[in-house]
Amino acid sequence: MNNETMNELNGMNDAEAQQKWDELVKGVLHNGQVALQSNFGKVEGQVLHHDNYGPIFIYQVQDSSDNGYVCGFFLRELLTRFQSNEDPSDWMASFYFELMKTEGGRPLPEPPSTEEEAKALIDKALVPHCISVVKEEFAPEEVHAGLAMNEEYGPVFETGFPSIVDGNNVCAFPLHLLFTQLLLNRDPADVLLQGLYKIREEHGLE
Repeated sequence: MNNETMNELNGMNDAEAQQKWDELVKGVLHNGQVALQSNFGKVEGQVLHHDNYGPIFIYQVQDSSDNGYVCGFFLRELLTRFQSNEDPSDWMASFYFELMKTEGGRPLPEPPSTEEEAKALIDKALVPHCISVVKEEFAPEEVHAGLAMNEEYGPVFETGFPSIVDGNNVCAFPLHLLFTQLLLNRDPADVLLQGLYKIREEHGLE
């Protein structure tokens, strides 16, 4: 959310701010649906509320055989795309084209029902996948990747370049963010790659 929107909401009473917020969420839901309809004929959208991340926008698109593919987006990332001058249609569609490599449809995964199930999903799927992707992306360069503990955010996935010795060489993301992305049919390794490429750009390596 940009500062202008926040300032506007802060200057209102509760009822006005709630109404403005509801309009914003409704507008983003609609804009996402319109963006996807430029690539897919059948699109359905809904908004779920997440305790940590606020509104999450869930869209299902159907392929030519009416198989459904579902993916979720955070409010902040959609607002950023809609408020830039770039057309968000291809960016949003790219996630579905990736999902469509799985024939027969791809609903959202069932969230773990117990803490043990969540831990198993993190240990056996999320963490190994993220380590594998970042190491493969930058091979043969050595890449540090693994879990760490952050005082403010708790468990984080940390990754970086040991070869960079001057300045920032590491980025870290809260584990619950990557976990949420996994449950939204998003590849949690994507944000790690973005962070690593940003580090390389800062050091003039790209």
